[in-house]
Amino acid sequence: MTKQDVKDRLTVPDGVELVYSDACDLPVGVHDHRRMSLKKKIVLLLVAIAAAAGWGTIALSRGETVNAVWLVLAAVGSYIIGFTFYARLIEYKVVKPRDDRATPAEYANDGKDFMPTDRRVLFGHHFAAIAGAGPLVGPVMAAQMGYLPGTIWIVVGVILAGAVQDYLVLWVSTRRKGRSLGQMIRDEMGVVGGTAGILAVITIMIIIIAVLALVVVNALAESPWGVFSITMTVPIALFMGVYLRYLRPGRVSEVSVIGVVLLLLSIIAGGWVADTSWGVEMFTWSKIVLAWVLIGYGIVAAILPVWLLLAPRDYLSTFMKIGVIGLLAVGILIDRPEVHMPAITDFAKNGNGPVFAGNLFPFLFITIACGALSGFHALISSGTTPKLVEKETQMRVIGYGGMLMESFVAIMALITAVILDRHVYFAMNAPASMTGGKPDSAAEFVNSLGLPGSNLMPEQLTSAAAAVGEHTIISRTGGAPTLAFGMSHILTDIFGHPEMQSFWYHFAIMFEALFILTTVDAGTRVARFMMTDTLANVPGLARFKDPTWTVGNWISTIAVCALWGAILLMGVTDPLGGINVLFPLFGIANQLLAAIALSLVLVVVVKKGMYKWAWIPAIPLFWDVIVTMTASWEK
Repeated sequence: MTKQDVKDRLTVPDGVELVYSDACDLPVGVHDHRRMSLKKKIVLLLVAIAAAAGWGTIALSRGETVNAVWLVLAAVGSYIIGFTFYARLIEYKVVKPRDDRATPAEYANDGKDFMPTDRRVLFGHHFAAIAGAGPLVGPVMAAQMGYLPGTIWIVVGVILAGAVQDYLVLWVSTRRKGRSLGQMIRDEMGVVGGTAGILAVITIMIIIIAVLALVVVNALAESPWGVFSITMTVPIALFMGVYLRYLRPGRVSEVSVIGVVLLLLSIIAGGWVADTSWGVEMFTWSKIVLAWVLIGYGIVAAILPVWLLLAPRDYLSTFMKIGVIGLLAVGILIDRPEVHMPAITDFAKNGNGPVFAGNLFPFLFITIACGALSGFHALISSGTTPKLVEKETQMRVIGYGGMLMESFVAIMALITAVILDRHVYFAMNAPASMTGGKPDSAAEFVNSLGLPGSNLMPEQLTSAAAAVGEHTIISRTGGAPTLAFGMSHILTDIFGHPEMQSFWYHFAIMFEALFILTTVDAGTRVARFMMTDTLANVPGLARFKDPTWTVGNWISTIAVCALWGAILLMGVTDPLGGINVLFPLFGIANQLLAAIALSLVLVVVVKKGMYKWAWIPAIPLFWDVIVTMTASWEK
């Protein structure tokens, strides 16, 4: 069948052009040149009005209670406008995608690391890989500064900086054979600068993975329900991988339904297991045990073929992530909870907050990284994702759209923190060295902060812990417990049955651990790519360039896991809570990595002669350098 025969058989609307390649006579894509319809213009106008109303209410409300609904409207409306117009501008003027150009997944397909992947599965993998602890931990910790600064940075930052970085790094890597960030820096900036860049990137990557793993440990420690449910996701993902590759190839929707049903069953079964004596004995793991298990899991996940565990598990977790966050958003719109945290707190002005120390500038922009701008995302956008992209036109949805979705997660996390009673919030998020870890000492500490409202009673902390089926909620740092606690309140208010609050809390904890764990395994695999690139530049070790060399892959994987595992074990045994000490380090390292990635993008844009559009990566780079250097100097 010739190209003309295909055209004759297809009904193509006016303004739509079929795209062909030299490889076959079938169309490989379409170019839609049609103007925006009146209906779409009206919808976008209504979205813009809703966003403006949300921002106006948030910005102008002083000394009065704000409803959390306005935060949701401001965020969602801004995301839609940004994706429709700004992301499209970047696509047209900088990326200029061509579906007739083969991607690395096509011309380097090895069935292991490089493989064309359905855009839905790839979006799920990419989103799951980038959306880890950051959008949960950062906004919850930054809530001590008030709801307004965090909301502005999360929404404006993602549209102008974070999503831009993710999209453009994915574009650069896809056009360069799916190379890692460190290797591209070496290629574009020379041997000296490139070598320094590679070492900096791999060091930062190790720190980031360790912090993400620490959040998983804090969320699952002493929780048999969560440990059982998370453990079950591994065999479910293996089944999905085999099902899609051998049993029913291409049946994405079919395996999705099966996977989601099995996932929900594992959550329900986790509650049953946690109520049995054998379940408590078998699945109640200490932080140190969990740390060693995570290190072993990281080794296995980084070595197995991407289609067998990593991609199906990330795709499965994406259903869970988007579904739960969507449920929470709908719950907020129905329940309409009030925000108890003020727009800006005194802690933002004097920098002596109990959750973390530091002034609003620059530490708000360091603490909230994922959700606004995160250098870690550049590693995923130059790691697994460019090796799986089917078509270049899919990069906007995957790169820019995936980051917008993560930003929405950050907004939800911020909301669940600021709707809590302020006394309870600080009792949950201050380290045990301050609260003492007991209801009496925690209540005394929180009451000494001078917060408005009635003093916190020890009985309130005890009853709050009992309501969610936990021994204690004091000093449950890491963001995940606070999000779960706030979410359980909202869903219990909507559905009733106070006895169900325990279920909602553990459901959210399991969801968050699944959320974060996907970033740990994907991050370890990306770190393996970076480690092989690093070792390949050492004289005499050029064989590490060969991705099919199994021994080299094993050596790189074990080295990476040993490095981040050592930091994880130090954080687990830290008497100050680990996360409160390591997260500022994570934030600075993460934003420094973003500066490196944006510098690479700027160099590529300038080398291509796109001087008129160099401001697109230059603006977020300039801001990020100022913030990161200031924070590094002050710390």
